[in-house]
Amino acid sequence: MKISPTGAISPHSDAVAEDAGYIEPSDHSHEVWHLARRALLTCAPNTPLQDVVRQMFEGNCSAVVIVEDGRLLGIWTERDATRLAACPQELQSPVSDHMSSPVKTLAAGSSLREAGLVMQREGVRHLVIVDADGHPGGMFSLSDLIRHQGVEYYLSLREIDSTITREPMRVAATSPAQAVFERMHREQREAFLVDHGDGHCSIACERDWVAYLSQPETQLAIGELAQEACLTVALGTPLLMARNCMEQAGLNHLGVTNGGGEIIALLCYSDILRSIEYLYVSRLQSVLDQRNQALKESTECLRLAEKVIEASLNAIIITDPKGVIQAVNPSFSAVTGYSAEEAIGKTPALLSSGFHDHTFYAAMWKELLAQGTWQGEIWNQRKNGEIYPQWISITAIYDDTSHVRQYAAIFSDISERKIREQQIEKLAYFDELTGLPNRRLFQARLERALEKARLEHQRLGVLFLDLDRFKRINDSLGHSVGDEVLSIVAKRLTRVLRKNDTAARLSGDEFTLLIPAIENSASLNHLAERILQTMSDPFVIDGQSLHLSCSIGIACYPDDGDSVELLLKRADTAMYRSKDNGRNGFSLFRHPLEEASQASLSLEMAMYQALKHGDFELHYQPKLHFANQQPVGLEALIRWPGPDGMRKPEVFLPLAKQLGLMPRITRWVLETACHQLQRWLTHDGPHLPIAVNLSASDLLDTTLVDDIRSLLDYYQIPPQLLDLEITEDSFIPAQAASVQEGLAQLRALGVGVALDDFGTGFCCLGYLKHLPVDYLKIDASFVAGLPEVYEDRHLAQTIIALAHGLNLSVIAEGVENPAQQAFLAEAGCDQYQGYLIAPAMNALDCARWLSCYPGNGDPGLTPPLAG
Repeated sequence: MKISPTGAISPHSDAVAEDAGYIEPSDHSHEVWHLARRALLTCAPNTPLQDVVRQMFEGNCSAVVIVEDGRLLGIWTERDATRLAACPQELQSPVSDHMSSPVKTLAAGSSLREAGLVMQREGVRHLVIVDADGHPGGMFSLSDLIRHQGVEYYLSLREIDSTITREPMRVAATSPAQAVFERMHREQREAFLVDHGDGHCSIACERDWVAYLSQPETQLAIGELAQEACLTVALGTPLLMARNCMEQAGLNHLGVTNGGGEIIALLCYSDILRSIEYLYVSRLQSVLDQRNQALKESTECLRLAEKVIEASLNAIIITDPKGVIQAVNPSFSAVTGYSAEEAIGKTPALLSSGFHDHTFYAAMWKELLAQGTWQGEIWNQRKNGEIYPQWISITAIYDDTSHVRQYAAIFSDISERKIREQQIEKLAYFDELTGLPNRRLFQARLERALEKARLEHQRLGVLFLDLDRFKRINDSLGHSVGDEVLSIVAKRLTRVLRKNDTAARLSGDEFTLLIPAIENSASLNHLAERILQTMSDPFVIDGQSLHLSCSIGIACYPDDGDSVELLLKRADTAMYRSKDNGRNGFSLFRHPLEEASQASLSLEMAMYQALKHGDFELHYQPKLHFANQQPVGLEALIRWPGPDGMRKPEVFLPLAKQLGLMPRITRWVLETACHQLQRWLTHDGPHLPIAVNLSASDLLDTTLVDDIRSLLDYYQIPPQLLDLEITEDSFIPAQAASVQEGLAQLRALGVGVALDDFGTGFCCLGYLKHLPVDYLKIDASFVAGLPEVYEDRHLAQTIIALAHGLNLSVIAEGVENPAQQAFLAEAGCDQYQGYLIAPAMNALDCARWLSCYPGNGDPGLTPPLAG
């Protein structure tokens, strides 16, 4: 590139010094010079800004140097370009009207550290590297410094959290680009977030503004300039990892997210540079050693060291071996409020806040005398009385005889950092609604408590608390009332706990409690009782009293687990047992075998109570005839209401069989069915037979026939209105003869007999032709695959043909869709039942269903027939 007569920038292949638009650096071995070996973009002072902008954009450069007759006149950077947002008409004016002057330069032989000091002191992001004759040879940028300064170990020890100073500037993607960049310049931002909606964000920076200015006739929205998704890293990420990420991606900015994935800050190279200031704290010994060497070598080096100390952004104190202050720098006065005259001759006790005791200072001096250095956090006091935190590093300076000659302390005010850390900690570790620790902090505290309990052989408890039916409050009164309830619960929990206990909100209406150093589980029982008591008090919100209870589960270390996950899981398991027991109570965790035994015992006790108090119910499922689609009978099915709905028969009936309760249950079903038949007969109800299921043990009972005869006589029920269904597995060869004899006696009474679950048991076809039965029932497991499953189709057809060949009627169970109904009808099945018709209903609903059949009554009870 070279400068044309009009001052415009034009391409050229020469690499001459003053005439070249791009100046190629010569080969030098110095570190800064080597890193700055890139083409230097230059222009004449009368070059219009529009041309400069265009060439910066096309050359992907962040700065242009203005030269004339080989002299450096000024520099114009991307940051300078943002000033044009308020006055875009200035694009036609010469660059000399807007350049920064004089140009900050650095000698080619300078070190990276010297470059960093200049950039920090001058507050610039670009340095022009000049040779011994003052000729420009390259551009050294902030990114060069961060990438090559050799502070990887230091950056690996610090996290991104320490660099966050303020929230990012956010704009909508539809905002006009010019207005956004004008705000960016006004607020002195390097970059900002562009919100594209649906959680998608990108980053716009000064380079995007240069891209915009290169096309001044186009009015763009900011989202059209910055479209690529923002690359992000999470809080807690080491600075080294963040820097490497920026370098690998070729980016100058990263988004920083919190635990919820929300971008809460932007990280740029200048933030990392500011953080590197703390590096000089840890390197004070090396700096002071170099200073001592410089004092020995020359007075010029002495003056240079003094200037460095004077210009330091950190406060510095120099004392004699007895601690008397000999010198301070200007930053000391800025931080403490004491002038040099007020401090010199005094001791650092001048700054004491009284926050630390004698033990703290004794330990500090012990380490300082032994190691020659000490660093840490101290709370000191300013002249105006304000107490503030500072990070301080103290170093002993030795003479040639290894005796302490002086002490040097360098410190900085870390008040803002402490505030940011507290804010970040609150967001990361505490629940925003209740102020209680969240899951992350609770698990960390529980982990530490477990380690202490192991070392000191202590016990601890974990309580898992869930509010009973809390969803009703949110659904009926709104989430704002629900949130207020949760806040009150948190306060009540805090009141009943000890100082070292922890209450946390895991999520929703779930809370956990950590109770360290307990003597036994009895103390946890007492705590659970106190919690239940305090939760029983009304929750008064907006003048309205709400009543709420909770269920609590308790697990103990070491009895119930020795890890965070296991204790929480088992406390949760115990909490659900509390809910199963009726809520508003607490339960201790019991190991799986004990837990299963306890559950079985509870169900057994409940079953005895149900038989005693008549808690069982009998429901009735209609059967239809395929020929006319009319009801021809009902099947009686036992139901057992529980606290959370109907208990499943497949759960409690096997237990009843194990306990020997089936005869009692069968007698109850028979009597209830007969009683219901009598009521329907005398009150003009349905006159349909009711089928009752019998087990093999029922058929072996010699009193069964007499009991049924007595029921029919007592309730005056015609025998033909009672059907008895027996399962095929009743015909175990060892007892088949006895079962067959019992069936014959029942048939003699005039009742109907059906063989249930045909095809799933032990009955052979040889028995079938001699059995005194009237019906075969196709099991629902064979009906479920109809008509798609080939085997089920042929099996159903075979059973129907076999039954008809033996002059038996066929009843299909579990018919749930019209396709099954149509197939069975075509196959010649006689009757069917299932959800396609109606589910099992209580006596009242069943009578209503039958009274309005086939659809001339309540449409809500009309069966969904398909034919």
